[in-house]
Amino acid sequence: MKTKDWIIFILLGSIWSASFLWIKIAMREIGPMTLVTFRVTLGMLTGVGIAWLAKAAWPQDRRTWGVLLLLGVTSVAIPFFLISWGEQTIDSAVASILNATVPLFTILFAHRFTRDDRMTPYKVAGLILGFIGVVVLMGHGRLDGHNSPIGQGAVLLAAVFYAASSVFARLNTERVAGLVRGAAPLISASAVMWLSAPVIERPFHWPQQPLTWVALLWLGVLGSGLALILWYYLLHEVGPTRTTMVTYVFPLGGMILGVIFLDEQVSWQLLTGATLIIASLVVVNWKPQRAQTKERER
Repeated sequence: MKTKDWIIFILLGSIWSASFLWIKIAMREIGPMTLVTFRVTLGMLTGVGIAWLAKAAWPQDRRTWGVLLLLGVTSVAIPFFLISWGEQTIDSAVASILNATVPLFTILFAHRFTRDDRMTPYKVAGLILGFIGVVVLMGHGRLDGHNSPIGQGAVLLAAVFYAASSVFARLNTERVAGLVRGAAPLISASAVMWLSAPVIERPFHWPQQPLTWVALLWLGVLGSGLALILWYYLLHEVGPTRTTMVTYVFPLGGMILGVIFLDEQVSWQLLTGATLIIASLVVVNWKPQRAQTKERER
C-alpha cells in the first residue's frame, strides 16, 4: 500500500474504532433504528455535500444507480442496524472485536467471486485462527451472562453483510466516481430508514440530550459520510481483503474506549479472543518473500 493509502487506512480505522463507543452512548436515550436513521441522514448530507462541492460526476444509467442503491441497504442500513441493535445487550468492546471478523468473511467471498484475491495456505491458517478467536470470544459472553449470544450473533451477521457488500461493490462500481461511491448508498439507506423506523420502533422521537447529538454527529458526519468515502476509495485502490483489514484497529480502539469511558470489564476470554482474531488478520495478509519479489518483478 502507498503512503496515502496507509494514511487513509489509519484515519478510517480511528473513526470507526470510536464509533462503537458513540453508539453505546447514543442508545442511552434513543433506540437502534432511531439512531441509524439520524446517522445515515447526517451521513447522506455530508457525503452528498462533499460530492457536490467537488463537482463529482454522478452516474446516468439505471443499472449503476441500482447497484449503488442496493449497497445502501446491504452495506449501510442493515449492518448499521444490526450493530446498534446488538450493542443493546453486548459491550462495545465485544462488538468491535466481532466486527473484526469482516476480513475473514471477505476472503471467502473474494475467493469465490474475484480473480485477484484467491485463497492461499496463509489465508486458510488465518481463517482457522479467527474462528478459534470468535469461539473464545463467544465464551466470554456466555460465562459472565452480560453479553447476549443473540446480540453477538447480530454483530457477526453485520460482518457478513459488510464482507459480501465489499466484494460486490469492488466488482460493480469500478467506473463510478470515488466520492459518489460513498455518498450514493447513503441516499437509499436514509430512505429505507425513514420509511421503516417510525413504524417499527416506538417511540421514535428527536433526541433531546446534547451528548446524544454529539454522538450522532460523530456517527453521521465522520462515521458515515466521510468514512464511506474513504472506505470505497480503499476498496478500489487496495482490494477487499486489505480494505477490510481496517477492522484490525477496531478491537484495540473499541476495547480501550469501552474500558475507559464505559467501565466495561476486560476478561481473559476478551483478551485471548482479540489476540487470536488480530493474529489471524496478520497471517491472512502475510506474503512470503517469494511472492513479494514476484510482485516487484511484474
